[in-house]
Amino acid sequence: MATSLLPDELWYIIQPLLPEHTPDPRGGRPRVSDRQALSGILFVLMTGIPWRHLPTSLGFGSGPTCWRRLKKWHEAGVWQQLHHELLHRLHLADRIDWERACVDGSSVKAKKGGSAVGPNPTDRGRLGCKRHLLTDGNGVPLVVLFSGANMHDSVPLTALLEAIPKLQGTRGRPRHRPNKLHADKAYDYERCREACVVRGISPRIARRGKDSSTRLGRHRWVVERTFAWLNHAKRLAVRYERRLDIYCAFTLLRCAMICFKKLMLGF
Repeated sequence: MATSLLPDELWYIIQPLLPEHTPDPRGGRPRVSDRQALSGILFVLMTGIPWRHLPTSLGFGSGPTCWRRLKKWHEAGVWQQLHHELLHRLHLADRIDWERACVDGSSVKAKKGGSAVGPNPTDRGRLGCKRHLLTDGNGVPLVVLFSGANMHDSVPLTALLEAIPKLQGTRGRPRHRPNKLHADKAYDYERCREACVVRGISPRIARRGKDSSTRLGRHRWVVERTFAWLNHAKRLAVRYERRLDIYCAFTLLRCAMICFKKLMLGF
């Protein structure tokens, strides 16, 4: 079970990023290994079960143990580092399509409220959280940000562009700007086009009332597919965490898994 959830190749990338554990000199119970705890975190992420229902018989440790480890590692920046490390490896392997990028927003229900939550105008005002995602031309997730469901898709565009990590290749300057950015009519504002132009990016934004809807998905469909990949992890399809940091940690871990699969399989 642990091997299928956390293959050796992925573990060897994650292990150096984990903070070193200092044993308690007073002793105590044997500590659940980092690999066991991470396997438990992945089990919860993919199945969507509550932490308290994580079966200890699987050898992952208890739900509270895995939750604390997820929180601790997020505070140490492990998930962000892991995502950037895998993006760097994809860049070195020439598997990031810098010719074009795609951006979109997608809302999920927030069952328990919390931060970065707001009334969803498309769901009768029920509480929701919106994920703002920017991918490369192949759907590789480059950046994800969070807001309340009532925030307009176009508002965090500048923050998304600024958050693209600088990826160093074998030579030359680090790369962090796509040549083009594809977006739907929700981004049809001059401020969005200006945010692209000042960064040397050609905006390919559909215009309301002018561009036909039949051609909007020619390049932009990949970001919709990436949202589907994210939601394949059942813990992300609906936000059950009140704490944004825990939901963010799960999302970054899932983004890293998508990048790892792309690196290994080249799908």
